[in-house]
Amino acid sequence: MMMHRTDVCALGFAALLTASAAAQGGGKLVTGNPTPGTEQPTPPNLADRMTVTGCLQLASKSGTEPTGAIDGNALVDSRFALTGAERRDNVPTDTGGSENTGAAMSRTYRLAAIESQLSPFVDAMVEVSGEVLPRSSQSPLAVPPTLQVEFVQKIAATCSSRPSP
Repeated sequence: MMMHRTDVCALGFAALLTASAAAQGGGKLVTGNPTPGTEQPTPPNLADRMTVTGCLQLASKSGTEPTGAIDGNALVDSRFALTGAERRDNVPTDTGGSENTGAAMSRTYRLAAIESQLSPFVDAMVEVSGEVLPRSSQSPLAVPPTLQVEFVQKIAATCSSRPSP
C-alpha cells in the first residue's frame, strides 16, 4: 500500500510540472508588425551612411532658440550642427557610395537626433555616424546637408583639441 501512495504522489507531481511548463510556453509565436495600425519606418539605405568628425555646436545663438524647457526625448533637426567636419572612411564596404552622400560633402552638417543624445557633447569634438537625409527640392543649396544621427562618440573634450587621425 505504501508503494502505491508514492507512485500516485510522483505521478501527481510529474503532472503538475508538465502543466506549469506548458503554461509558461506562452502559446503561439507572434510575428509581423508589433504595433498594428502604425506605419513602420523604411529600413536605412546603407549607401547613404557616413561617418564624420567635427565640433558639435548649437546651430543658432541668435535668439531663435525655443525659450521654454526643451524635451530631452524630442527629435530635433535644426538645433545642432557639426562644424569643421571631416569625413572618415571607417564604415563597412557598400556604405557611403550613394549620390546622396556624394552631394552631401560639406564642412558643416545639420544633425537630426534626439535632443538628449547630442546635448552632452556641445562644444566637444565628436565622431558622428548616420544616414544623410535627401535634400528637399525647396531646400536652398546654402543650407547644410542633414545627417540623421545613429551614433555619436566624444573624441576630445573641446573643439580646439582635435586629435590627429
